[in-house]
Amino acid sequence: MLLVTGGAGYIGSHLVLGLLDQGREVLVLDNLSRGHRELTGKAVFEEADIRDLSQIRRILKKYPVDGVLHFAALSLVGDSMSDPQSYYRNNIGGTMNIITSMLEAGIDRIVFSSSAAVYGEPRALPVNEEAPKVPTNPYGETKLFIESMLGRSFDAYGIRSVSLRYFNAAGADPLARTGEDHSPETHLVPIALDAVLGRVEELKVFGNDYPTHDGTCVRDYVHVTDLADAHIRALEGLEKGAFGCEAFNLGNGKGFSVLEIVSAVRSVTGRGFPLRFAPRRPGDPAVLVASSAKAEKELRWKRRFKDMDEIIETAWKWHQKRFRVGRRS
Repeated sequence: MLLVTGGAGYIGSHLVLGLLDQGREVLVLDNLSRGHRELTGKAVFEEADIRDLSQIRRILKKYPVDGVLHFAALSLVGDSMSDPQSYYRNNIGGTMNIITSMLEAGIDRIVFSSSAAVYGEPRALPVNEEAPKVPTNPYGETKLFIESMLGRSFDAYGIRSVSLRYFNAAGADPLARTGEDHSPETHLVPIALDAVLGRVEELKVFGNDYPTHDGTCVRDYVHVTDLADAHIRALEGLEKGAFGCEAFNLGNGKGFSVLEIVSAVRSVTGRGFPLRFAPRRPGDPAVLVASSAKAEKELRWKRRFKDMDEIIETAWKWHQKRFRVGRRS
């Protein structure tokens, strides 16, 4: 049985469905602060908080878990700046509880949901795994510290791990079984679709004076189902003994500007929506694009969804199913 922490969240729920589709036994652990239990399919579910060591111990004694996929984390950059202590307690402290419980239960493999935030503002593009890691916010600092914890845990205890650093997750399950449902929503594609459906009055674009071809930030968007597939491949590698302690970037390898995303959303939905430019947000780099060459080679990872219209079409299908509350022409 596989334990997926944070498995009721956006990326975690896609991974859960991917594992279930393979016929795997899955146990989801989530405190439902941002996740949704109904998105976890037929997985076994335990409502628990990774900050509570006694709860984690109880669950790992109750079920025959032999591998962990760890998504549970606070993940809003702005919140991490205003309340860093909560990120240290939840992300670092919670992961310490996971590792402690794994050691006690004799579980020796974990796939960790890391982030491109470990790199901070990159000096060269595309970003590969050897790029300097200088996070610019507490969220990125916690992810980098956890990667270090996993490295030390391999050296000291033999816990094998793969950390996956992904850039901008986007899209939804092609069958519309799960997708993005955050409150508040902070990601560009779902906010644009919310504007299409009239759930928000406008899409706010932060900065139109960047040194890019249209003045807006350029980002690397990778389909969430492709991310889930990479986690499964990382898990399979650990099960075969292929990895000790490794990290991989996951991206599309191509950048799209904010205005290009806006254009794609209008094209896919056939609808317009209000747009307003606002000042830049501090710390937002102009361009952020990943190199996924290492994952492609060592995980044999191949992206199914490379075209932005395809990615947005899956998100639109999910959004219409989940949030049909109004229309805007």
